[in-house]
Amino acid sequence: MTETWSGRAGFILAAIGSAVGLGSIWKFPYEVGANGGAAFVLFYLLGLALVVVPLMLAEFAIGRRGGGDAASSIERLAAAHGARRAWMWVGVLGVLAGALILSYYSVIGGWTIAYAIDPARDYAALLASPARMIGYHALFLGLAAAIVARGVGRGIEAASKVLMPLLAVLMLALAAYGVIEGDAAATLRFLFRLDLSGFTARAALEALGLGFFSIGVGFGLMITYAAYARPDIDLRQAALLSVGADTAISLCAGLAVFPLVFANGLDPASGPGLVFVTLPIAFARMPFGAVAAVAFFSLLFVAALASAISMLELAVALLMKRFAWRRSPAAAAVAGACFIAGLASVFSFNLWSHWTPSAFDLLDDFTSNVMLPAGGLALALFAGWALPRAFLVDELRMTARRGAVLHWLLRWLTPALIAAAAIAPALLD
Repeated sequence: MTETWSGRAGFILAAIGSAVGLGSIWKFPYEVGANGGAAFVLFYLLGLALVVVPLMLAEFAIGRRGGGDAASSIERLAAAHGARRAWMWVGVLGVLAGALILSYYSVIGGWTIAYAIDPARDYAALLASPARMIGYHALFLGLAAAIVARGVGRGIEAASKVLMPLLAVLMLALAAYGVIEGDAAATLRFLFRLDLSGFTARAALEALGLGFFSIGVGFGLMITYAAYARPDIDLRQAALLSVGADTAISLCAGLAVFPLVFANGLDPASGPGLVFVTLPIAFARMPFGAVAAVAFFSLLFVAALASAISMLELAVALLMKRFAWRRSPAAAAVAGACFIAGLASVFSFNLWSHWTPSAFDLLDDFTSNVMLPAGGLALALFAGWALPRAFLVDELRMTARRGAVLHWLLRWLTPALIAAAAIAPALLD
């Protein structure tokens, strides 16, 4: 690809923006709340170390050496190392997964805009209005498409350099607000006092899988971004900083949310509604709650937009590389397709609410529990079996010993943990 990041900072900020999304700020707190706190956090961190970091390193190496979209990069490396060309379908699967996720992710992203404008709005009333949801859905996708259409440097990197510092400032301010105004002691006990009594194998596996979902490895996002990385950028450093920043923001989200929940006697295990239903109640009872609520939902919007940009670029890069599309039409076409597909998710909350399971739930379940694990498993196997250890050592500039450890993880432990996190919870029901 001819486009490149301007330097290390631009690439790292973009990678952090891709990693930090609604999964880190919306899903992490409610999953932790529903699964008992500290024990869940411990297994979440193990999942980052044993699944997310190895996969991110493999994606970065494949992307920079391959120099194209996810499918083209995998195809090129497979050919270079005598592997089957069919491996390219792993990249195609990732692009399809990213587009499907974006179709309903942008619906939730639209909610963040709605709540940033009016944090006191009634959640049920918003869901009951297809016209409002469609409008916010279109606005969110339109903003993402406008940024991607401007290109890597003037669009994605420029946006990341604004969005990521803004996200950090808002996150730290909200965590401080939560600690000062809420029940910090109860939150620290909940998040960091390890208690394995009642903690189940299912919860442990869900914790392992949460980082996999929230950071977005396994479907080619990082391959696509790394294809724009210059040879002088340290990919190992970028991977560790991206995962570290995402982890810090997830924990800060817990410090922002749970003190308010505990201080107001609300239920930390209230599930997906924790942020959009439970938290507004807490804000309404707190000093300067209205200001804090606007800041919190603005933070959610920033995180959602940065992640949506990367999902959109995943498909746009494929159209540009394999079909010679120009960037602006490609961005418009992908955004338009995701908008149309997203209408099924919009209607699942109102016009089609009598359907069980809903279109939204089906999409979320299929992408999160089937497509993402399948893509991550295939990528790990490709990096561990189709590519030689020397490739990882060379592209990531690792010592032979570290390269051997990474290669072993990608061959054996990472695929095993992905399979366990995907399959075992259903067997344990």
